[in-house]
Amino acid sequence: MQPAPGQPDRIEPMIRLTQRLTELLALQAAAFEERRPQDAAASMDETTRLANAYRHEAQRLRNAPGEIERATADQRRRLRQATEAFDAVVARHGRALHAAKTVTEGLVHAIANEVARQRGANAGYGPRGVRNTGAASASITLNQRA
Repeated sequence: MQPAPGQPDRIEPMIRLTQRLTELLALQAAAFEERRPQDAAASMDETTRLANAYRHEAQRLRNAPGEIERATADQRRRLRQATEAFDAVVARHGRALHAAKTVTEGLVHAIANEVARQRGANAGYGPRGVRNTGAASASITLNQRA
C-alpha cells in the first residue's frame, strides 16, 4: 500500500535511519572494546543527531499506527529486522561503555591513591616538631558519578 495522498512515507526513512544509527553504534562499541575511545568520539555528533531523529520518528510512528498498517509486509519485516539489530547493538554499546567507565574509574582511583601515598611519604615535620603522617590534603578531585 502507498501512503495516503499528501502523507509522506515514513517507513523507508525510518528503516534507513535505524540501519545507519545501528552502524554508528556498532563502530563505537568496537572502538570502546578495542580501548580506542578517541575513535568513537569522531562520530559522536552524527550519532547524537541521528539518535534524536530516531527518537522523534519513533514517537511519530507510535502516534500514527496507521503508518505501519499501510506499510507493505516487506517494509514491516525490514523495519522489524532493523529494530532488532538496533536493540542488540544498543545493548552491546551499553556493555562496552560500562566496561570503559569501570576501567577509567579504576585508573583515576589508582592515580589518586599513588599521589596521596607519595605526598604522605614526603611529609615533613609540622608545628611543634611532630612528623606529619598521612593527613595531607590532595588536590585531586574524584567525581563518583562519572
